[in-house]
Amino acid sequence: MHEALRSAPERTLPGGDEISHAANALEGSEPEDILRWAADAYGDGLTLSVSFGNPEGMVLLDMLSRITERARVFSLDTGFLFDETVRFREETMDRYGLPLEVVRSELSIEEQVERYGPRMYSCKPDLCCQIRKVAPQKKFLESYEAWATGIRRDQTPDRADTPVFGWDEYFGVAKISPLVAWTSEQVEGYVREHDVPMNPLLGVGYRSIGCEPRTRPAEEGEDARAGRWADSEKTECGIHIANGKVGRA
Repeated sequence: MHEALRSAPERTLPGGDEISHAANALEGSEPEDILRWAADAYGDGLTLSVSFGNPEGMVLLDMLSRITERARVFSLDTGFLFDETVRFREETMDRYGLPLEVVRSELSIEEQVERYGPRMYSCKPDLCCQIRKVAPQKKFLESYEAWATGIRRDQTPDRADTPVFGWDEYFGVAKISPLVAWTSEQVEGYVREHDVPMNPLLGVGYRSIGCEPRTRPAEEGEDARAGRWADSEKTECGIHIANGKVGRA
């Protein structure tokens, strides 16, 4: 374990130098050590986002449940999720002892359709993601100091420079990415070793699962996220920063 991981900083909002130092110290550490550091540093000010559609979030949920009972877990429910994802979310949380908050948009789907039209998710997907994911998460994170996420650098070119620890100015929280340096093979290995439950759709051709209207199974040889926003140039919902920039609607 890195020397800097043996003691957590006081629970104060970090400045630029502190973030840079912590990021450098955490780089190369095992995800469990990074999560343990974050749990010690932020206590109940730490929250983990889990989509219940992808392996990375489930791996972090399993790890965090072994480390602490204090951290909170949240999941964004856009109202467009697969039924399989919703059922899996409810069944899975019976296994883990961490409290879960399901975060939803203040605007119902009916209100959204009335205001923007019935096919906004297809013709204006950035705005749909802003309303149903980005805005609800921003409001939710106002009560927290740190947010742990399962993104990895090798998932997309936009994520290649993601730091293990940084400051998200848009959401106003520290952002921790314990799996950022892992490969998909390492994620799959942890799943097998610890018998981590997986969304059943991952067994029938889906490799990255989002909203049902904009997600399809990935073809053989395609990138894992090719089935997200298929037939469009969109690759991110707007929650994560791409190339150091906040690309939100």
